[in-house]
Amino acid sequence: MKAIKYLTVLSITFLLTACNGQTKKEDQAVNQSVSKIEVLDFHSTHRCMTCKAIEANTKYTLDTYFPNELKDNKVTFQVINVDDKANEKIAEKFEAAGTALMLNVIKDGKEQHIDLTDFAFMNGTDQAAFSEELKSRITTALNTL
Repeated sequence: MKAIKYLTVLSITFLLTACNGQTKKEDQAVNQSVSKIEVLDFHSTHRCMTCKAIEANTKYTLDTYFPNELKDNKVTFQVINVDDKANEKIAEKFEAAGTALMLNVIKDGKEQHIDLTDFAFMNGTDQAAFSEELKSRITTALNTL
């Protein structure tokens, strides 16, 4: 009986310490002179109608409301296939295993990841609602730079 208790405690301790080194760090250092917003649209190879709409509505919003920021690279847009081996590191960095919409707000070289995936799926097929909310989120983030 003591052996079972000992093994149970040992197993729990191992499990708790094994994941300890995998804590995520939201703010990561990059070039200290960089301040911009990266809009990242992750997807898998096979995409549903909503996934395609998220990309189209994101592009529409950026082109409509942020053309100057795009031109000046203050805002950038990337569409990233998580199934492509070349995108493995960036997908891991943002913990994207399929469709995900992220803002990476970089201020003075420090990154802050903002996950908009739930919002994107809920409003993906409603261009007006999607665009208005994304515009608001990006404007808020730009004001922090």
